[in-house]
Amino acid sequence: MSLPLDPQRLLRIASGLLDGTHDRFVAGVGAPSAIQKGPDDFATAVDLELERRLSAELFEQTGIPVHGEEFGGPDLDDGPVWVLDPIDGTFNYSAGLPSAGTLLALLDDGVPVLGLTWLPLTQQRFTATVDGPIHLNGIALPRLEERSLGDSMIGFGAFNIASRGRTPGLYRVRILEELSRVSSRIRMHGATGIDLAYTASGVLGGCVVFGHQAWDNAAGALLVKAAGGVVTDLAGEPWTIESKSVVAASPGAHEELLNVISALGDPADFLEGRVR
Repeated sequence: MSLPLDPQRLLRIASGLLDGTHDRFVAGVGAPSAIQKGPDDFATAVDLELERRLSAELFEQTGIPVHGEEFGGPDLDDGPVWVLDPIDGTFNYSAGLPSAGTLLALLDDGVPVLGLTWLPLTQQRFTATVDGPIHLNGIALPRLEERSLGDSMIGFGAFNIASRGRTPGLYRVRILEELSRVSSRIRMHGATGIDLAYTASGVLGGCVVFGHQAWDNAAGALLVKAAGGVVTDLAGEPWTIESKSVVAASPGAHEELLNVISALGDPADFLEGRVR
C-alpha cells in the first residue's frame, strides 16, 4: 500500500468526519433539486455542501485528495484517493424517505481498501477495512455464511422499462421476473449503498446493481468482500472500479444469482425491436 497513514487511523479519521455531518444531513431531509444532472437525476444544495465540506476536511486531516460525485477530482487509479457520494439516494432524500446515506471509500491504485456507509436517518454506520470484518455501529458482524437464493431477499437496482444502453429496461424486467420465481423476496430501496451494506450485513442475501460509478459501488463492494461475500459484474467477472454493474451476494446465493442472469443471454438482445 502507498497510504500515508495506517488504515485503521484513516478509518477513525473518516468515521469522525462523517459523524460530524450527521446533524446537517438529518436537517436537510426534503431539500429540493438545486442542479439538474439528467432526467430524474439531480443534486440538492445539501449534496453540494456536504461534498465541499468533507472533501476539504478529508484532505486537511489525511493529505489524501477526494474524488466526489458532484465536483469530480483526481484519477481513481493513481495512488490513494477518497471517492465520495455525499448523498446516495438523493431522490429518496429529497422526497423524505429514510433510505439515503453517505458513501466513502479509500482507493489505492484503484483498489478499495476502506469502505464506509453512513445511514444517518436509520442510525446505522457500516465500516470495514479490506481484510474485514465489517462493523455496524462499532460492533463486528459475523462473516456471511452460505445461503440459498430461495432463503434470500434480493435488492434490485434502478428500474425503468424505457432504459436503453448496456442493460436495457426489458432485460431488467426479465431479471426481475426470474428472480421473483426463485428468491424469497425482492426489494427496491432506490439507493445502491443500502443494497450493498445490507448484503454485507446479511439482511439481504444479495443485490443486483445496474450502475457503474465508483462513488456508488466502491464502499459497498468492499463491505461485501470484507464480510466474506462474492462481488462480480453481471457477466460474472470479478468486480473492479471499471466494472459496469455489480452482483453482490452471500456465498451460494451469488452463484444462483449469476445462473439466473446468465440464462437470459446477451443484454443487447433486449433492446427494443430485438427482443426474442
